[in-house]
Amino acid sequence: MTWQLGFKDPNVQRLRRLLGRRSARWDEGAFVVEGSALVEEAVAGGWQIEAQFVAPGGEPVRDGGSTVYELAPHVMERVASTESPQPLMAVVRMREASVGSLAGSSLVVVCDRIADPGNLGTILRSSEAAGVDGVVLVTGSVDPFNPKVVRASAGALFHVPVIGDVSLPELRGLSLPLIGTTSHARDGVAVQPYTAADLTGPFALVMGSEAHGVDDQIPIDSWLTIPHVGRSESLNVAMATTVVVFEAARQRGRG
Repeated sequence: MTWQLGFKDPNVQRLRRLLGRRSARWDEGAFVVEGSALVEEAVAGGWQIEAQFVAPGGEPVRDGGSTVYELAPHVMERVASTESPQPLMAVVRMREASVGSLAGSSLVVVCDRIADPGNLGTILRSSEAAGVDGVVLVTGSVDPFNPKVVRASAGALFHVPVIGDVSLPELRGLSLPLIGTTSHARDGVAVQPYTAADLTGPFALVMGSEAHGVDDQIPIDSWLTIPHVGRSESLNVAMATTVVVFEAARQRGRG
């Protein structure tokens, strides 16, 4: 351990900026991971740990290969993004990735303006569990390194390639058929139940927000729907993504 850092220490103030500001995270190419379980997942995924910050009574993660700072009492409570903070935080370096890095993929999830951090975190968890090759976030989506997304992903963020801030023209770089989901009929376009569709071939599943659906400018090749009963017009976007990617996994013999 090194000296104890107070709240006004520059390293602590940087930690606050990375937790609170998307611009700070992307300008510095770093983000914050909270809790030993998630830090261990980052280490297991081969991500570079830049520094660990430990509250009194906490312990750093071994093999992190990083500088370890001990915080003075009550500093963690003032910095953390949760009411009951974990005794450990780490600054982790982002990985550079592009749509081109997903060339040759057989199943990709494209998130079109998904704004809720919890939904994106769940989509990442489901994508990892179903064997998705990568998740692409269209410009206007929530920051994948937002602390709420990191927590909600339960470590999946460190094991599924995620490409953020992708423009609509850049989607062509996937070189995959684009399959969208919809909860209603579309004029002049066939909409097929997801269980009746052939999902064994390579494709990118495009998921729009519940508020806006899939952007009309995205050149969708075919449409799926998830039949359901009850009063709801549609499923939550994270649940809908989970249903379709697991059906694709089932059809491919992964389930």
